[in-house]
Amino acid sequence: MNPRETITHLPSSNPVVLGRRNVYHQAGYAAAIYLGNKERQLPAVHFQLSLLPMQNARYTSKTSHKPMIHCVKLVGGRLIENLPVSFENATQDFSPAQKAAYQDAFEADIINVFTAPLAEAKYIATRDGEVFNPNLVYLGAISFYGERYDLQLINEYIQCLIPRDKNARNRKLTDLFLAAYRFVHDQSNWLAITNLAETIYKHPENRMSCEEIGVVLDLPHRPTINPLFPHVTDSPTTVSAR
Repeated sequence: MNPRETITHLPSSNPVVLGRRNVYHQAGYAAAIYLGNKERQLPAVHFQLSLLPMQNARYTSKTSHKPMIHCVKLVGGRLIENLPVSFENATQDFSPAQKAAYQDAFEADIINVFTAPLAEAKYIATRDGEVFNPNLVYLGAISFYGERYDLQLINEYIQCLIPRDKNARNRKLTDLFLAAYRFVHDQSNWLAITNLAETIYKHPENRMSCEEIGVVLDLPHRPTINPLFPHVTDSPTTVSAR
């Protein structure tokens, strides 16, 4: 699916089917970009959350009142929009400060991508009353949560950053994975992710801008939200688009 494809506005009478796993995945990614980059004092980047029709949707008629199967997709949000051939070549004329800043951006993008499947994994663990820790949701298990594209993108970044030393690559990936885990596991961040995910799930919009996402993530009352959702089911639930 092309995340940049044009989306037409859906009639309000046409229900939309979303799955919470997908919603938490993308909400975690959005929270990491908005809150995580801010915590690291990195530049703000443009991104949005878009509602996309699934390619294999059973019902696709815009005039039908039957459910239309959709997914949420984050578009944009990367500090390094175009990866260079290699990190070393790209920074050979940089000052030490410029090189350090560029590496910070590289690593932040990897952490943010890691956060998406980890948010999905934490949602599943919370829903099922299971323990969420880095030993159970380890680096190799990330492929069970969400999109294959996540791991492909992370691999492209780390190969560009550390092309020759496999052991150094694995150590760096572990460090960045644990940084993403700490972000998701932080109670304040998790409540922000939960608030955004449930807002999207209950009130899906064709597009949600980074400014609108930031308003939801910054809500001061978010610690009062119950993150457990004991009655949540894994099957997609039908909701109506506004």
